[in-house]
Amino acid sequence: MTPGQVAARTGVKVSTLHFYEREGLIHSSRTAGNQRRYGRDVLRRVAFIRVSQQIGISLADIAQALASLPEGRTPTKADWQRLSQRWRQSLDERRATIDRLRDSLDGCIGCGCLSLKSCSLYNLNDELSGIGTGAVRWSMNDDEDRT
Repeated sequence: MTPGQVAARTGVKVSTLHFYEREGLIHSSRTAGNQRRYGRDVLRRVAFIRVSQQIGISLADIAQALASLPEGRTPTKADWQRLSQRWRQSLDERRATIDRLRDSLDGCIGCGCLSLKSCSLYNLNDELSGIGTGAVRWSMNDDEDRT
């Protein structure tokens, strides 16, 4: 299939296909005239990549998952189930982090980002109070650079 045909079938731009190829997510062959041609299996690989991205999986993790398949074959339903189980824990951890951040936003109403000393997001659990007041993080970095 030509890049244009794959793009039309998958709904991604040709430039996206080229990017996926540079990243090693999909592969093409070349004609005698040096034009790219993709096998039909690339349709499923692109679908796998797009769905994985939509649920928040990084391209690096997607590439690792595809590389784990025997002989670089196209993912099957069983492969998706196995890989999605592996990703479930990571997604659950991210969700918990987002929930904590959402719940911490209530503290911002009182803070108004006027006090970095008491901001529950910037200074979680007031971990910097023992060091002093003011822009402690900046001064710590400056001191580290001088040593």
